[in-house]
Amino acid sequence: MNATPFCVRMSLADPDTLPKACQIIAQGGIVVYPTDTLYGLGVDATNEAAVARLNELKGRTGPISVIAADLDMVRAWASITQAEMEKVIPYLGGATTVILPVKPGVVTETILSDDGCLGIRIPAQPFGPDLVKQSGRPITTTSVNRTGREPLNDPDQIYEEFGTEIDLLIDGGTLPKSRGSKIYKYHKGKFIIIRP
Repeated sequence: MNATPFCVRMSLADPDTLPKACQIIAQGGIVVYPTDTLYGLGVDATNEAAVARLNELKGRTGPISVIAADLDMVRAWASITQAEMEKVIPYLGGATTVILPVKPGVVTETILSDDGCLGIRIPAQPFGPDLVKQSGRPITTTSVNRTGREPLNDPDQIYEEFGTEIDLLIDGGTLPKSRGSKIYKYHKGKFIIIRP
């Protein structure tokens, strides 16, 4: 890449990193942050322009999963009964995404599936959930790569490849290789494995 990266790069351990990430998310920016599987590309999932910018960066369109801060947030978003939610809860947390029907207005419709469902996860790595809690917005979580290419988990490579297109890189060190989270879709009382 010939252009000089202009994104801010901050350590995961820096106490100023979370407030900076919240500021950038609020401004419609793109943040790269570590999860318990891969580095994720995060934007305000309610901001259509931010999502469009993210899709342009990845070279794709279609559904994108989001991070929730906690189970109470998932309960507030999901358009399922309390009894159904009790079935879903054991599947949430860590390296698992669950696709659920959600209420209108939770996120921009451009990241929903055709049937109005949304992938939701609560990573074990706390930065993403903390960012959602502090910013008050659902944040996208999608791997740091161009569509069809391997996800990047080395902050140096991410900075070199995407430094002119993102606004903040949160450096949590090089993560182990991962295929990403396991994905389930909850449909009519059953859990269908979408990605093992």
